[in-house]
Amino acid sequence: MAHDDPPQSAHGRPTPATVLHRIAAGAGRAARVTHTEHLPPRTGRHADWPDQIRSEVVDAIRAAGIARPWEHQAQAARLALRGESVVVATGTASGKSLGYLAPVLSTLLTGSEAPNGRGATALYLAPTKALAADQRRAVAELAAPLGTAIRPAVYDGDTPFEEREWVRQYATYVLTNPDMLHRGILPGHPRWASFLRQLAYVVIDECHTYRGVFGSHVAQVLRRLRRVCARYGANPVFLLASATAADPAAAAGRLTGVSVTEITEDASPRGELVFALWEPPLTELSGERGAPVRRTATAESADLLTDLVVQGTRTVAFVRSRRAAELIALLAQDKLAAVDRSLPGRVGAYRGGYLPEERRAIERELHSGRLLGLASTTALELGVDISGLDAVLLAGYPGTRASLWQQAGRAGRAGQGALAVLIARDDPLDTFLVHHPEALFDRPVESTVLDPDNPYVLAPHLCAAAAELPLTEADLALFGPEAPDLIPQLEKRGLLRRRRDSWYWTRRERAADLTDIRGEGGRPIQVVEAATGRLLGTVDQSAAHATVHDGAVHLHQGRTYLVSHLDLDDNVALVEEADPPYSTMARDTTAITILGTETEQPWGEARLCFGSVEVTHQVVSYLRRKLITGEVLGETKLDLPPRTLRTRAVWWTLTDDQLEQARIHPEELAGALHAAEHASIGILPLFATCDRWDIGGVSFPLHPDTGLPTVFVYDGHPGGAGFAERAYRTARAWLTATREAIAACECDFGCPSCIQSPKCGNGNDPLDKLAAVRLLDCLLAAGTGDG
Repeated sequence: MAHDDPPQSAHGRPTPATVLHRIAAGAGRAARVTHTEHLPPRTGRHADWPDQIRSEVVDAIRAAGIARPWEHQAQAARLALRGESVVVATGTASGKSLGYLAPVLSTLLTGSEAPNGRGATALYLAPTKALAADQRRAVAELAAPLGTAIRPAVYDGDTPFEEREWVRQYATYVLTNPDMLHRGILPGHPRWASFLRQLAYVVIDECHTYRGVFGSHVAQVLRRLRRVCARYGANPVFLLASATAADPAAAAGRLTGVSVTEITEDASPRGELVFALWEPPLTELSGERGAPVRRTATAESADLLTDLVVQGTRTVAFVRSRRAAELIALLAQDKLAAVDRSLPGRVGAYRGGYLPEERRAIERELHSGRLLGLASTTALELGVDISGLDAVLLAGYPGTRASLWQQAGRAGRAGQGALAVLIARDDPLDTFLVHHPEALFDRPVESTVLDPDNPYVLAPHLCAAAAELPLTEADLALFGPEAPDLIPQLEKRGLLRRRRDSWYWTRRERAADLTDIRGEGGRPIQVVEAATGRLLGTVDQSAAHATVHDGAVHLHQGRTYLVSHLDLDDNVALVEEADPPYSTMARDTTAITILGTETEQPWGEARLCFGSVEVTHQVVSYLRRKLITGEVLGETKLDLPPRTLRTRAVWWTLTDDQLEQARIHPEELAGALHAAEHASIGILPLFATCDRWDIGGVSFPLHPDTGLPTVFVYDGHPGGAGFAERAYRTARAWLTATREAIAACECDFGCPSCIQSPKCGNGNDPLDKLAAVRLLDCLLAAGTGDG
């Protein structure tokens, strides 16, 4: 029996419902859609620009096709012109950038009439180079009618050295990233004196991305910026833009250290969004310990991307890893070649680690529409203008609801309807979400978690600040309450020296090089083709042991390589082109020592604790898995050095009496604790702005420091990132959701959808699903309050 497609939209393009109907029409596919959410279109509400906006700027905005601003844009401009720092936290494609650009351009235009021609400047910070480059294009186009009064320029690691001096001397609107501010601009502030003396505005785009350790570092970089500006007599206004966030004013205040007013009511129009939750089917294969295996989100995404491209539907598939981006593009190209030889070239991959010229070429092809389909990491999640997209695939939950809506909002940016599809990975959180849509659609986005007072973050920034300008007692309040206690430690280590009433940096090397603000630790590993010496890209040092170890499969631009040797001394991974029928996944072991308990509470006889720990990791082997199916082909031992991490953790203990009440037999205990640990890690991203790769865990039937059965969940960053503390504060809700996720899974004995972990160093053994539920029931029955 034939089925008619739903109707076309008024502009002749298929409606989002039509597109979903078509891709779900294949054999067995309809059952994979577990929920469809329809977000209706919304009409916009206009306002007038404040009178203080220069008429030339208003005319330029009109020439760009914008007759009047939305209410939230006008409100942001009004506050900015009054000298108030403001965060605009409205939806994707709501025109946040125009809300801050109008007052910035107006102020710069007035400044250009000053005697020196540069009476005001503005600094724009983006978390990625691609976003900064995209915004420079947008500013240049908007400001073109204003002549040479507005001089925008990008200043980042890709800026040729011969251009940098021009930027310092003549640019009025400098677009950069926190990394360049940390390593280049602030250490060289005397060369930027003219620019900084006139700095009127600091624009911080996509500020919700500054979370965890990265956000904590950026918070201290911004405090250093404020201090240097004050030295030159400037007190810039901060203008922040964010995806919809919980309590954006408080988060922006923690980030900048200044009082910030929030604007959260979105007055822009929105096209219809159809959001589908999609669960890949179970396969006939068995995984570790005989567990059922679902088809991978990678394979499912490649199929859907193929179908959408064949239909002419412009689509981006967002993925969680660089490898997955390459693999989805490769699989889709192979499938498209069988349909039409012209189509494979219209699909590509985009990720970090590419060389600058490769990134720019892909961005141009996406802008021009030559690329119909793209598999991308979060490098394209942010506000890069990719208007004209019809659909977005999310290959796995991106870790936070803020990122989910940010990625989904990349389609339909021109006002047309859009389709978003979240494709569940075989993972406890993804499985929970596709069967509990209310957890996505009926809850606000998370609070942004960052901790600028983390001593591992703060200490190197105090050194960097002292190198920029000698530190005084009066400066310390700017850097937070922990700063006075850290200064004596830095003196003892010979990093700072006191002379009269100030502290000075004592070393010859650059203080800014003490820390990597993205929390990646150390110089990146260069990936080099052994036969030619050609640099293919880079890998973060913190990820090198697990991703470019000897024998690892490495994907780059659709080509597959095998790592022949990882040289940790020279920071080089040598690779050779190959075509193995498998992927690789590293395995590691973990030990943990409690350094100190900061706070704890009794849950009956159980105890819930939060404090400092030392974690020791060692990558010991890697698995070879069949492509597509994930079937394990074998395991190979590795000889890599251990890595230690001092961080923060939440942990809980149970007593023998409680285990007896829960009917946990001694032979079940290790499996119950291990299963509860895995599931709690998988569920924590619902309660903190992290994903499971930001956190780790380990469980012990008898831990030497507690003398009891203990489960730890810890931040995967030196000094902590705030995630474990958030887990401690929301422990009852977090562990209740963990228990529900395990109990609700349809498997009998445990699978990747509930208690198996993709990064388990013990091969997901032992695990006991039923005992884990009883264990958590006992713990939650003992707990009181909110945790």
